[in-house]
Amino acid sequence: MTTDKVDIVIIGAGVVGLAVAAELSAQQPGRSIVVLEKNEAFGRETSSRNSEVIHAGIYYPSGSLKARLCVEGKELLYHFCEKWDIPHRRCGKLIVANTREEKVSLDALLEKAAANGVTDLEELERAELKRLEPHIRAECALYSPSTGIINSHSLMARLEQNALQNGALPAYCHLVTSVESLNAGSGCRVRFMNPDGTTDAIECNCLINCAGLSADRIAALCGIDTTAAGYTLRLCKGEYFSLPQNRAGLVNRLVYPPPLHELTGLGIHATTTLDGRLRLGPNTIYIEEEDYSIDSSHATDFYRAVKPFLPFVEEGELEPEMAGIRPKLSGPGEPFRDFIIREESDRGLPFLINLIGIESPGLTSCLSIARLVTNLINY
Repeated sequence: MTTDKVDIVIIGAGVVGLAVAAELSAQQPGRSIVVLEKNEAFGRETSSRNSEVIHAGIYYPSGSLKARLCVEGKELLYHFCEKWDIPHRRCGKLIVANTREEKVSLDALLEKAAANGVTDLEELERAELKRLEPHIRAECALYSPSTGIINSHSLMARLEQNALQNGALPAYCHLVTSVESLNAGSGCRVRFMNPDGTTDAIECNCLINCAGLSADRIAALCGIDTTAAGYTLRLCKGEYFSLPQNRAGLVNRLVYPPPLHELTGLGIHATTTLDGRLRLGPNTIYIEEEDYSIDSSHATDFYRAVKPFLPFVEEGELEPEMAGIRPKLSGPGEPFRDFIIREESDRGLPFLINLIGIESPGLTSCLSIARLVTNLINY
């Protein structure tokens, strides 16, 4: 890399980092933008290892960034998909209930969704549900017609292409190793390791931390006490199993149980994929270091989780598919934590914008997050 001084450096080329690069390069033409990514290509971590769902904005506390950015981002994302011919399908989602406790949970979700501005939910009784999805077992359900699925790789490829066409420069296999403030915090010097193992540095006026699973490490490199700031991430693995191809046509929509307590996860759910498969997951396993292995013995847990609402699933027919890792700010049993999207002037770092804990609904919210970040840039 020959450039030694640029306007903006973005760390991380997941879907959010690419969306920020595309938005900034379009809205602020003429500014030089570099995206530093440690992996050999975009989206190799959380962005490519998830359910690829376009969420409606049902689950999150009213007034939270997750709620607001999801509802806004959903519409932006559907429009973007239509404009750029990104493979997607507005297939709809059913949140099902079979017990009294689950029915109460649906009532609470309906109220929360309305408070978040999600006005298209429908309450379905058993007979109505059977007409829509005859192979599902449920006493009642909430139907979200605006939930969908998307090809996240195609989305990221288009965002990268838009950023490139606007003059932004992605730099892959560049691992950030240190960040130093310059001139009383007016900018910074970012040091990194090149693909050949040599080291180099680049100076910038604005640093945007979109590093996903490593976002707390980058914040710490900038001098922030991540424990005191509440920025420490917990790695939460989610495994996925798939059903045989002959089961895929039995369900046409996404099927979810009521969400887990404190939104640790949305429960093991069934996702129809764009290539015609039926996938189950994810589960929720907190881990100490990145690990994408799948424990095939967990197939039994998946079977037991979905059998109450997917009665056609048979034990022994689930196949391991993939695992992903979510960068969570909350640990097991801890309360809800919102996205952190923050300009850090009050910490003496006016050049820095941190994005930390961008898990679900980060994919849905990527374009609305990019707009918010653009508005935070203050130089």
